[in-house]
Amino acid sequence: QVQLVESGGGLVQPGGSLRLSCKASGGFFSIYAMAWYRQAPGQQRELVASITAGGSTNYGDSVKGRFTISRDNAKNTVYLQMNSLKPEDTAVYYCNRGAGSAAFWGQGTQVTVSS
Repeated sequence: QVQLVESGGGLVQPGGSLRLSCKASGGFFSIYAMAWYRQAPGQQRELVASITAGGSTNYGDSVKGRFTISRDNAKNTVYLQMNSLKPEDTAVYYCNRGAGSAAFWGQGTQVTVSS
């Protein structure tokens, strides 16, 4: 059974930084693409960033140039470095592997950007 556990969320002032971590267990981590999604109240869940097994990355337009996704296969962990945070980045951030009926999700970690 695959489990994804996020950590690193919290309250930060506009312009600040946070690093989210997602530790995976129960599967062959290194062969799968991983992703971060977020969902703000009243909004649909949206893709923030993804990284393939080979390390290629993709970002949502709203976070390009500010967020960086990376992975450490030795630690079965994917990271999301978030810089220059804005109030509109406030959301629950979810770690993801796979899609549709084969998708696995973490429990989410709250990120709040506010002064």
